[in-house]
Amino acid sequence: MSYKAINWSGVFPAVSTQIKKDFSVDLEATHKVMENLINDGVSGLVVNGTVGENTSLTLEERKSIVEVAVDAAKGKVPVLSGVAELTTAKAKEMTHAARQAGADGVMIMPPLVYSPTVRETVAYFRDIAASTDLPIMLYNNPLVYKNDVTPEVLTTMVDCENIVAFKDSSGNTRPFIDIPNEVGDRFILFAGLDDVVVECVAVGAAGWISGMSNAFPREGETLFRLAKQGRFAEAMELYHWFMPLLHLDFRPDLVQCIKLCEEMVGRGSSITRPPRLPLEGKVLAEVKAVVEKALANRPQLPDVGL
Repeated sequence: MSYKAINWSGVFPAVSTQIKKDFSVDLEATHKVMENLINDGVSGLVVNGTVGENTSLTLEERKSIVEVAVDAAKGKVPVLSGVAELTTAKAKEMTHAARQAGADGVMIMPPLVYSPTVRETVAYFRDIAASTDLPIMLYNNPLVYKNDVTPEVLTTMVDCENIVAFKDSSGNTRPFIDIPNEVGDRFILFAGLDDVVVECVAVGAAGWISGMSNAFPREGETLFRLAKQGRFAEAMELYHWFMPLLHLDFRPDLVQCIKLCEEMVGRGSSITRPPRLPLEGKVLAEVKAVVEKALANRPQLPDVGL
């Protein structure tokens, strides 16, 4: 495989996993969610991520979700699977399962729970990369995972040919400048936090892994393309409308918020698997009010080639 030919770009929703009332995985409904996203023009799918409730799923469930995504995509867009594990061995096992299921790549988070040193983080990523021929996106989310995969850490892995992309959810735009300054276009850079996407695109992000694009995929892809095309006046008008929704991606209960949005717009169910519990009381009312206001003022979208 020529990893230099990997050209991931655009909006890749971090797809939700649909859950039945008995808390089993609803593969049929998940397939429908994915089909609808692709029909609305998204550029890729990331399954088994945070929004996909990765850590609440078994290995077999995650593998089945990859299979469903591959079937829904039908080669039209790339399918990446999240890899979020406690140990190197388990991460290799999930990476292998994703490959067997037909994934086009994997998005690997640093080890969960244990806070590794920089040396251990690099060794973790290198060991997984050496175990597979799949293209790999590394995922940095220091606020949640207490492990900062800085540009300095990333650039020590330029010799790992199948590490091709980097998702940054730090909220800091500096990596989008610092990484190319150090290693040119060696890595494809993705924005990871919804409410700083325009800023990240303005300084070089090639793609956006988005939570809220599950519920508003056309708005997400339009916003991204406006920014990418340098049409910032139009982008900012849409960004102002979108921002209260995008802020929901940056909360501990982001999965419940995003899935509630999906339900309110008729794109999925709000059911999550415990320990995640449904929103209730004041929090539920506040989130519903955000969505209802957005729907009442939903804008006409400019033409971006969708």
